[in-house]
Amino acid sequence: MALKTFNPVTPSLRGTVLVDRSDLHKGKPVKSLTEGMHSTGGRNHSGKITSRFMGGGHKRRYRLIDFKRKKRDVAATVERLEYDPYRTAFIALIKYEDGELAYILAPQRLKAGDKVISTADTADIKPGNTMPMKNMPVGTIVHNIELKLGRGGQIARSAGCYAQLVGKDSGYAQVRLSSGEVRIVRGECVATIGAVSNPDNQNINFGKAGRMRWMGFKSHQRGVSMNPVDHPLGGGEGKTSGGRHPVTPWGKPTKGKRTRTNKKTQRLIVRSRHLAKKS
Repeated sequence: MALKTFNPVTPSLRGTVLVDRSDLHKGKPVKSLTEGMHSTGGRNHSGKITSRFMGGGHKRRYRLIDFKRKKRDVAATVERLEYDPYRTAFIALIKYEDGELAYILAPQRLKAGDKVISTADTADIKPGNTMPMKNMPVGTIVHNIELKLGRGGQIARSAGCYAQLVGKDSGYAQVRLSSGEVRIVRGECVATIGAVSNPDNQNINFGKAGRMRWMGFKSHQRGVSMNPVDHPLGGGEGKTSGGRHPVTPWGKPTKGKRTRTNKKTQRLIVRSRHLAKKS
């Protein structure tokens, strides 16, 4: 998909850059594959704001995506590509030979009329096909990768994301992620061939704050522009940089502070993404 710019007939349009979605389906989604969603406004069940700067936004229905691809060895035809308001990637409506419909993440270069299949054996190495990583050749570009067998894809699901199968050893597959991290996953876990669609998503410029409000994001006030009573970074004469490491309004370190505590899966990370950036 190409990028779309606008004539600067208003100040906001001068810098607006959007993805051209003219090739996508323009009608409504399949109703049986959607369900209603209520906006939380960043609040938990007690009504307390736990995620700041969220609220408003257009009403949306959630599309039920088949991340597991458990319907094995049944070919499916891509009916159309659609926009999904809950994710940056595009989705594809597929129709199995028995008539069942499902939504999947659309990989790049997938178009209406293409055939895709999910199998526990071996399939052609082409975008949209799903199979265990132990049956893939080394060097294959994949997305929607399972971490636990049968749980469904959890890694590389955002627009333009992909991972590469860099090795296979002792029943495990070695996968290099976009961050540079190298992780091992059970070879029986499945993944989908190709990179996720809409790689131009990173080049979008929304142009105005109002467009972000339509998406449910509120404006964000900087801490260094506040008074000391309101934020630890506030105060000072003129424009100051804060004078300390970035923190939340309650003094908790943020912006780069490592918070990972999952030691249970630490052994599955062969190479840290932090080390990959230094080299």
